[in-house]
Amino acid sequence: MEADSRRRNQPAPPAAILEALTNPYRDPTRPWLSLLEGEQTPRLVEVDKPDIVIWSSLWTERPDARIRFDLAAEDQRTGLRWTLLVDEPLPEPALLGHMCRRLNQLINANLRYTFGQ
Repeated sequence: MEADSRRRNQPAPPAAILEALTNPYRDPTRPWLSLLEGEQTPRLVEVDKPDIVIWSSLWTERPDARIRFDLAAEDQRTGLRWTLLVDEPLPEPALLGHMCRRLNQLINANLRYTFGQ
């Protein structure tokens, strides 16, 4: 079940974004996947190059959650959509809000900043 989804442009081309999502610790000089208490490094569930990456859950409290990333080439940039998928029941509103804010922070801020914006 789709719990939430957001789309934003990333300043890097799709190949660079795909590499960052499939190997988030590849460049120690540009860390972006900084985890909080109760979070875990996601594992790759699926990679369909060049435009889909699916992660397992970031949250120990919701191991059923998955994050799907859809990448679209836009000139030299990438249109990147993350979609939070969860099993029923949906998380409580406070937890769901926290999960979405964390994805926004990690993807639409931290990852974005590693590419210069």
